[in-house]
Amino acid sequence: MNTGRYIFSQMVDFLPKRKFERMIDKRTKVGIPDPTLGWQLSYWNQLLVLMFGQLDGYRSLRELTDITTAHKEKSFHLGFGKSGVNRSILSRCNSYRDWHVFEEFAYYMISLAQDARIGREFCIKGKYYAFDSSTIDLCMGVFKWANFRSTKAGIKIHTQFDIVTQIPRMVHVTEAKVHDVNAMDMIEYEPRAGYIFDCGYWDLKRLYRINQLDAFFAIREKRHPGYIVESGIDFDDKSNVLRDETVRFTGKRNIENYPGKIRRIIAYIPDLHRTFTFYTNNFILSAEEIVFLYKNRWQVELFFKWIKQHLRVTAFWGQSENAVRIQIYTAICTYCLVAIIEHELNIERNIYEIMRVMGSSLLVKGDMARLFLALENEPEQITNCQLTIDFESD
Repeated sequence: MNTGRYIFSQMVDFLPKRKFERMIDKRTKVGIPDPTLGWQLSYWNQLLVLMFGQLDGYRSLRELTDITTAHKEKSFHLGFGKSGVNRSILSRCNSYRDWHVFEEFAYYMISLAQDARIGREFCIKGKYYAFDSSTIDLCMGVFKWANFRSTKAGIKIHTQFDIVTQIPRMVHVTEAKVHDVNAMDMIEYEPRAGYIFDCGYWDLKRLYRINQLDAFFAIREKRHPGYIVESGIDFDDKSNVLRDETVRFTGKRNIENYPGKIRRIIAYIPDLHRTFTFYTNNFILSAEEIVFLYKNRWQVELFFKWIKQHLRVTAFWGQSENAVRIQIYTAICTYCLVAIIEHELNIERNIYEIMRVMGSSLLVKGDMARLFLALENEPEQITNCQLTIDFESD
């Protein structure tokens, strides 16, 4: 049925075009002025061109428009419009169109991908999120709006990553000078969900707020705070967990910020040959399960590493803040699109491998599902109980 269609146009079929168009219409109805609506390149055309560039890995706007211009006879069938892609028009669209449109659509794509992959198996039942940030360095002479230090500029991508579905739940872009703990206020905490933080997010007042919202956290110790032990369990030599204690903080400030009891777990991590101390307000899961959840926090680190290698979030196609934000949210849309396709076509491979295969086949005609039938090796069994994702660069 799809033998005469380009792979990219088949991928576009999985995008909710009507939803995107309703977002634009809603802005018009509420009276938000937008002088770009009558431009040659529509919002939808712009989105598809940028997603095409993300999938094929173009490092500059010139490279993207040169390739699309070379294939301008295919432009209409790819969804870019009837007259091809003009570099000047695309640059102006990236600079002047409201990035909030692309942010809103990215969050809608995130919700679709979450719903599609919610049935994935995980060793511990429940919702678990890893929260972290990644700094992207920018040239201060070019990106003056993103001044970070006296000699450099940069932005931060704060991400709430679902370690069950392997889909980002929240992506927020700020200036690099925003401290990590301040980003904790951006999270919409869900009751009975778990949030895993690194020690950079150690803020007892904010952690206690999570406890009051009936959610739970797990975080690595920072600065050896004072405490008194109320009860504790020692483990035998066969376990990597050394100590599981119920404690209360001492010190006037710590008591004010976290007045309740908290669980303190000491564990030895064989892979790193180190001992770590974790704190959590969860008294139901076993100590081994808390340690396992923290180990899975590295999935968000691997996510950052992979999108920097395989999506365009470090080499930008515009210099304005608007263009940078549009590009980042388009990258998130691309990631979620591939996750949705993986689920809908029942492709038994991880998101990252699927994206590599599709990215190199965008202008090929044929059935998209058959791309993966031709591979010689059987796919490895993927399990969320082990961090088995292959993030090696091409």
